[in-house]
Amino acid sequence: MADRLMLLDTAGIYFRAFYGVPDTVTAPDGTVVNAARGTLDIIARLVSQFQPTHLIACWDDDWRPQWRVDLIPSYKTHRVAEVVEPGPDVELVPDPLTAQVPIIAESLRLLDIPIVGAPEHEADDVIGTLASTATMPVDVVTGDRDLFQLVDDAAGVRVIYTGRGMANLEILDGAAVEAKYAITPAQYAAFAAMRGDPSDGLPGVAGVGEKTAAGLLREFGDLDGIVAAAADPATALSPSVRAKLLAASDYLAVAPTVVNVVRDLELPRVDAEIRPLTAGQVEAASAFAERWGLDSAMTRILSALPTAP
Repeated sequence: MADRLMLLDTAGIYFRAFYGVPDTVTAPDGTVVNAARGTLDIIARLVSQFQPTHLIACWDDDWRPQWRVDLIPSYKTHRVAEVVEPGPDVELVPDPLTAQVPIIAESLRLLDIPIVGAPEHEADDVIGTLASTATMPVDVVTGDRDLFQLVDDAAGVRVIYTGRGMANLEILDGAAVEAKYAITPAQYAAFAAMRGDPSDGLPGVAGVGEKTAAGLLREFGDLDGIVAAAADPATALSPSVRAKLLAASDYLAVAPTVVNVVRDLELPRVDAEIRPLTAGQVEAASAFAERWGLDSAMTRILSALPTAP
């Protein structure tokens, strides 16, 4: 089997699991474990279906980095929880999910799935760095369209998009991105910056939607070309589009830094190869699952992962 690395947008997976699995799923002590069970089931399904040889759970060490907020203050503002004490922003996460994150992390550790995060950076940046520096083809599992910018046919990087649910996974290569948006993956970050994204608090360019953004990129190549065209009265831009771009010039000057994922982080070296779990590891994972009422989900993921004879 040819080597293939699977990178998990872990928070995206456990949020999907939390809202997709009933909260009646509980541990023996009454703790809600729907996200923990769903996360294991999702990973088991992904491993079974796509057969990666290497696997990394990418983590949000900082879900809303201050350097991004400094550039665009509205970045993820709507996800900030109201807190009385001053301090770092806290993400608005349901309490039953917050309580499950350590359970999810420990289950991954027991299954020998490495967790990788980076200070002051999001999981997207970890994924961007790992995908850009991998020495093998890569599957990026995410429900975040921003990561479409990482698709690279030459390097074998594709996105397994979960946005329409696990029963409707989309596999996006370069041709799929172009068919969907009429732009190349390399143009996607500029496209997203102009279009905006309410889910991330990105305002975009007022009055410029997907069709206009794609047309501008096809004509001028990239965001620098578009900004230069807007500033040059001789270019063939309609007065209304030119006015919209010029009005958004301050935003367009900083948006690429916010939207582009970081691809050159210094990350800890991890062994991502999926190796057979030892009898001791299986026993420890099973005992953990029994404690938290995750027996059936653990059985499914242990069936998906190799175990030593």
